[in-house]
Amino acid sequence: MTTRALLQVAAVIAFLICLLGGVWILFHAGFKTDKALATGIGLYFVGKAFFVGPMLLAAAKQLDRVHANA
Repeated sequence: MTTRALLQVAAVIAFLICLLGGVWILFHAGFKTDKALATGIGLYFVGKAFFVGPMLLAAAKQLDRVHANA
């Protein structure tokens, strides 16, 4: 398995874990005012999923460009 493929798999796994974890927290906490901290943590993980996954994919593409130029 190449490094690029490994990074792409890691990107998908990181995205899914963060997204599913955030959705699970939001499902159990809801958007209730008495559970504001849990709601914030759930929203954080959902947002993190949409940041970490694409950043790992961008790193895989950049790594591919670096190896192509070498």
